[in-house]
Amino acid sequence: MRNLKQILFVFCFFLSPVIVFADDYPINKNIDIKHYSFELKLSDDTDEIFGKTKINIFFKKAGVQSVRLDLININAERKGKGMQIDSIMVGSVPVKFTHQNDEIIINLPSPSVANSELVFGIKYHGVPFDGLKIGPTILGDRSFFCENWPNKARHWLPTYDHPSDKATSEFIVTAPAHYKVVSNGLLLEESDLGNNTHLTHWKQSVPVSCWLFVLGVADFAVKYVDKFDGKSIETWVYAKNRAAGFYDFDEPTKKVLEFYSAYVGPFAYEKLANIQSVNSGGGMETSSAIFYSDKLINGKRDVRLRNVVIHEIAHQWFGNAVTETTWDDAWLSEGFATFFTMLFIENEYGKEAYEIEVKKAKETVFKLGQKMPDFTIISPRSAEKEDVTSGLTYQKGAWVLHMLRDLIGEVNFQKGIRSYYSKYFNANATTDDFRNAMEKASGKDLELFFKQWLYQPINPVISGTWNYDAKNKKLTIELTQTQKGGFLFNIPVEIACQIKGAVNPKVLKMNLNQNQKTQSFILENAPEEVVFDPRNVLLSENIFDKK
Repeated sequence: MRNLKQILFVFCFFLSPVIVFADDYPINKNIDIKHYSFELKLSDDTDEIFGKTKINIFFKKAGVQSVRLDLININAERKGKGMQIDSIMVGSVPVKFTHQNDEIIINLPSPSVANSELVFGIKYHGVPFDGLKIGPTILGDRSFFCENWPNKARHWLPTYDHPSDKATSEFIVTAPAHYKVVSNGLLLEESDLGNNTHLTHWKQSVPVSCWLFVLGVADFAVKYVDKFDGKSIETWVYAKNRAAGFYDFDEPTKKVLEFYSAYVGPFAYEKLANIQSVNSGGGMETSSAIFYSDKLINGKRDVRLRNVVIHEIAHQWFGNAVTETTWDDAWLSEGFATFFTMLFIENEYGKEAYEIEVKKAKETVFKLGQKMPDFTIISPRSAEKEDVTSGLTYQKGAWVLHMLRDLIGEVNFQKGIRSYYSKYFNANATTDDFRNAMEKASGKDLELFFKQWLYQPINPVISGTWNYDAKNKKLTIELTQTQKGGFLFNIPVEIACQIKGAVNPKVLKMNLNQNQKTQSFILENAPEEVVFDPRNVLLSENIFDKK
């Protein structure tokens, strides 16, 4: 009975239509936020912030009577931290609103008019519970650094806190004069206001999802490193780390920008700044201004930091310019950035360096797979309820692209990537959007490939034997899928046979589409060695021996 159920599961899986998921954020398709203007006052005397936010909202349909936004409330669990709203205006008219359960519901003065735009002004204050970290750097100096991913912007900014909505933005920050302030986009103004206060105004004219908004306030040293396509490449590090930080970030930023622009498409943003911060991870890909953990700066240009820089810059294309529509498809950000880090390494440091990264990623996938046997790359996930990524999102996601590139060929792969990027540039995309682009570029039906590797958690485990019959000059290969869970893959496999005296091995190809498969090949001479998956292009655990 169990075997019958397994067969039926596989049968239904392959016959089912394209799988569609969606996280459960209350997406409002009747509105489109066009622009945020965040005016903030920061102080050394208190962690309380004072904000005035203007939000330009476009109404697609008539009759909308209220608008929902995200903003974290003050409550006992947060020990008095959170935001309190003082007033909300639509234009110059005060409006009624509620602020409960971390949501703002704004009542419009009158139902919306189709294809019209209103400006909402929200005045508020509070001590952030999360999202904006106020406290000491690794050197003990006070600082303010945001960390919005995946849904923490709402802790300090009133926003539509979901990747599906992209908007332009500006930050107008008043802070003590001894700080420097960095944010998205271009610097429009720096002014001394007297009383030891300084105003800094940054504006980004490229729309992004709000988790990519960035604010860093610290005692920075700033270096204008170079220009790329007329845009500034900058380094922002703690003044006390000036020499080490400048040295660490001088390479390889420009080379990375050049490579991705040539391979994928144009860089979207007005500048690229590498910024030392209190970021809790390795880095955060906030658009045009990337945060890196202050612990990574040591003046040695470690490979670890180098690879984080490459990864976070890759995100400027994947995750930032082309953004997943929902958290279900977070691999379109993290899996892509991980793979394109490998791709840059291959281009800059050689094929062998690429293969080392691929091998490490494969080992990670199987280790994590044992700990998280039910984790699928694509699944209905909501940032409000759970983690939207795991290490598998990064490493298995990258491996899917590694296998896809091999399956359809380098030329078709790049063609598809460029088409996908161009079509969804500064917009949102789904996995089906990506699949369609790659199918069009390659002329191949990729639905089965995507279903096998992205929509179910099992990876193939293959046990194989080989035997050479000298009399009949026949090599017989027997392969068996032994993975648990009942899911059977339909996958192409390669076997390399090294014949004595031959310069290159003879490569044999099989299609493993059942539990067990035996296939024979004519070989004039006995092989000295037979190797399964010699190019490491199949994400499988293998035991392959002479029979």
